[in-house]
Amino acid sequence: MTTEQVRPKIGDVRPLLNKVPQVTAIFWVIKVLTTGMGETTSDFFLLSDADPSVPVSVAFLALIAALVAQISVRRHITWLYWATVVLVSVVGTMVADIMHYMFDVPYVTSTVSLSIVLTVIFAAWYGTERTLSIGGITTRRREIFYWLTVMATFALGTAAGDLVADTANLGYFGAGVLFAVAIAVPGLARKAFGLNATVAFWAAYVLTRPLGASFADLFGMPAENGGLDLGLGPVSLVLTAAIVVLVGFSATRRQAPTGV
Repeated sequence: MTTEQVRPKIGDVRPLLNKVPQVTAIFWVIKVLTTGMGETTSDFFLLSDADPSVPVSVAFLALIAALVAQISVRRHITWLYWATVVLVSVVGTMVADIMHYMFDVPYVTSTVSLSIVLTVIFAAWYGTERTLSIGGITTRRREIFYWLTVMATFALGTAAGDLVADTANLGYFGAGVLFAVAIAVPGLARKAFGLNATVAFWAAYVLTRPLGASFADLFGMPAENGGLDLGLGPVSLVLTAAIVVLVGFSATRRQAPTGV
C-alpha cells in the first residue's frame, strides 16, 4: 500500500472518528472562557500603543497551523481542538475589531454582513451534506464546514455583542446579564417547545461570544470605560490558565458520542 493511499486529504470523504467533543456543561464553560480570553487578548494588542500588525500576523499564522493540524488528524485530540478554538476566538475578535476600529465599519454593518456570511456557510453546508449536526463531523469536508462556521460565529458574536453594548448603553455588566439570559433561551425552547437540537446548539454557540466578552471586558477594561480595571493582560492570563486546567481535566474523561 502506498503513502498516497493512506494519507488523509482535504476533501477526503472516508469516515473519521467524530473530532468534536461531547457537548456537556464543561464544553460550554470552556467555550465561554475562550471567548472572554479572545476578547481581552485582542483588545490588549489592538488598543496598545505598539504596532498591532505583528501580533495580528502571528495570530493568523498560528490559526492556520492549528487548523491544518486539526483537520489532518483522524481522531479527537482534546488539547488540539481547544487550542484551535482559542486561536479562532482571538483571530475572530481581531477581525471584527479591525473592521470597526481601523476601517470605521459601523457595528450594524459588520453584524449584518457577518450574519449573511454565516447564513451562506450554513446554506452551503446543508446543501452539500444535508445536515448541520456536529454529531456527524466524520468527513474532511464536513469538518471544513464546521470550522468555517465556528470562525463566522466568533466574528458575528463579537460584532453583535459590541452593537448591543454600544446602542443599548447597558455597560459590560448589563450586557453580560442580558446575554446570560439570552443564551438560556435556546435550551429552554428545546425543552419546552421541542426546538431542533442543532438549531439550539448553534444559537447558543453564537451567544457564548458576547457573553464571555462582556464579563471579560468588565474585569479587564479601565474604570473610565466601565470596567473594574484589573488589566487586559492579567485577565487574559487568568482566563488562559482556567482554560488549560479545564481542558486538562476534560482530556482525562472518556468522550461519549456527540449527540447534537
